[in-house]
Amino acid sequence: MIGGEGPADPRWMVRGAWIEYAQKFKALCINLEHRYYGESHPTEDLSTKNLQYLSSYQALADLANFITSMNMELRLNKDIKWIAFGGSYPGSLAAWLRLKYPHLVHAAVSSSGPLLAKVNFMEYFEVVVNALREKTGGEECVEQLKLAHYQIVTLIRTNPEIIEKEFKLCKPFSEATTNDMKNFYNSIADDFADLVQYNEDNRIGADKRYLNLTINTVCNMITGEGSDPAYKKVANFNSIILEKTNQTCLDYSYDNMINELRKVSWGSDEARQWTYQTCTEFGFYQTSSGEVEVFGNLFPINFFIKQCQDIFGNKFDQNFITSAAHWTNAYYGALGISVSRVVFVHGSVDPWHALGVTTTETNDTPAIYIHGTAHCANMYPSSDKDSSELVEARVEIEQYLSSWINLP
Repeated sequence: MIGGEGPADPRWMVRGAWIEYAQKFKALCINLEHRYYGESHPTEDLSTKNLQYLSSYQALADLANFITSMNMELRLNKDIKWIAFGGSYPGSLAAWLRLKYPHLVHAAVSSSGPLLAKVNFMEYFEVVVNALREKTGGEECVEQLKLAHYQIVTLIRTNPEIIEKEFKLCKPFSEATTNDMKNFYNSIADDFADLVQYNEDNRIGADKRYLNLTINTVCNMITGEGSDPAYKKVANFNSIILEKTNQTCLDYSYDNMINELRKVSWGSDEARQWTYQTCTEFGFYQTSSGEVEVFGNLFPINFFIKQCQDIFGNKFDQNFITSAAHWTNAYYGALGISVSRVVFVHGSVDPWHALGVTTTETNDTPAIYIHGTAHCANMYPSSDKDSSELVEARVEIEQYLSSWINLP
C-alpha cells in the first residue's frame, strides 16, 4: 500500500479491502510512508529549498528502491508478484508506479486517483452540486443553497453584523481584506465539499466531524420546515463543524492561513507539503468558477495562485504552475495513460472522479464506476450498509487480481 499526503496509519495493516484480498491470496502486506509526510523526514526542515526533493516522481523512485531492497532482504524469488494499492493521490501513484516500473510491479488497484493534473479544477464543485441532487433526488437542497448564498452576499452588504454573529466569525467584516472575504466564502463551500467527498463512507480513522453528517441529513436540515431563512440553516451547519473541530469561532483570516503554511519546522500542519506539490506538479485548485450560482465566483483561480506565491515565493505564478501541470501530464500520460494490469475505481459522488479514468478502454485497464459512492469507498472495510454496487465492485477487483496474479 502506497502512502500519501499524511502519516502512514498502522490500522491499514489489519483492516480494509486490501487485507481481505491478501488473506485470500496468502499475500504479505507492506505499507510504505511517502517522503516528507508522517515521520519520513529527509531534510533538516521544510524550507522551500529543501522541498525540491518532494515530488511524485521521487516518491515513485522510493517505492522502486524499496521493492528492490525487499526482494533482496526477504529473498523473494522472481515468481513473487508485487501489487500496488493506493487511494486518492496514492491511487494515482499506484497507476504511475505500474507505468514507470512495470518490471517491479505486476499490477495495481488505483482508487479515486486523479490522473489529470489541472490548475483550475472547477469541475470539483460541479460534482459536489450534482451529488447533492443525486443523493436527495431533486433540486430543493441546491435551490436552498443558492438562496442562502444570495442572502449571505446581500446581508454582508447591508447588515454584516448578522452574518458575523450567525457564522461565529473571529473578526468583523470591517477588518476584513479582499483575500479574507475570498477565504470566508471558500470555507463555507469547503464544508459542503468535505461533506460530499466523504459521504456515507466507512473510513478507517474517519474524521469525527462527519460522523452522522451525510448529504441527506444536512440537506434535510437545510430544506426542513421552520421559519429560519436559508442563510441561517447554512450557518447552523457551519456551527456544527466548528463545534466538532473544537473551534470557538470561524477564523477566515488570509494572513493567519498563510503564516501557518509558511512554518518550516517538522511537526507543523502537513498542509505545507501538499500545497507545495499542488504548486509544483498538479494544481488541483477547487475554484468557484464552475458553480457560480451556488457558491458565487468568489474564490477564483487567482486566489489559489496568490497562495502559492505568498507561501513559496513570487516565481510560483500562474505560468509556472500551468507549465508544471503540463509537464506532469506529459510525463505520466494523464487520462491517456498507456499502461496494463491496472484497475481504476471511482465513485459518482466523489468530486475527484472528474480527473480520473472512469470508462474501460482496454481489457487489462478496466474502470469500475460505482454509482452513489464517495471518495475511496471501495478501499474501506466492508459494512452492512454498503450498497450492492459497492459490494459488487470489491468482488470485481478481486477477480481482476486473481486473473492477473495467475499471469506470468
